[in-house]
Amino acid sequence: MDGRAVEVYRTAARIILQKGYDATSVSDIADALGITKAGLYHYIKGKTELLYEIMKYGLEELEREVLVPAREIADPEQRLRFVVTTHARIVTRGDGVVTILVDEARALTPAQNRNVMRMKRKYIDCLRDTLDELKKLRKLRGVDTTVAAFSITGAINWLSRWYRPGGELSAEEIAWQIADIALNGVLRPS
Repeated sequence: MDGRAVEVYRTAARIILQKGYDATSVSDIADALGITKAGLYHYIKGKTELLYEIMKYGLEELEREVLVPAREIADPEQRLRFVVTTHARIVTRGDGVVTILVDEARALTPAQNRNVMRMKRKYIDCLRDTLDELKKLRKLRGVDTTVAAFSITGAINWLSRWYRPGGELSAEEIAWQIADIALNGVLRPS
């Protein structure tokens, strides 16, 4: 993917995260990038299309940085910890490309929304499958794996609401603590 397109997506996501999709104008994004609206339209077809492309990019980022490496981890407990900590690190980067997936999907067209939901499902399926493996190994408490997968994802995504760089805990420490909370919440005591 073109480096400038990535910059457009990250910048637009950050602004949308701050102001909300409806309150963000194409001019806001162009100004933040230091280009004209016409220059921005070189990278986008329209605001809704931009939102869709940002969401696709964010989900592709989760695929690249979380799901692909996770598939190589044989131990389901280690895999779950990897998925949780890596996803948390992505959210705490603060660029919003993953975070706006939660809030702004209502602005998509039905076809775009279906595609985004299909991509999100791959992530949830990875978590649920990992939890199912732990259940088969009798390492999981009596929790529904779908509820657990969505709960873990929600806890990670909510980081964008309260995490601030420079706080008492680093992003890395927070990622590990969320993983500990998630694992201790679903795993049986050893």
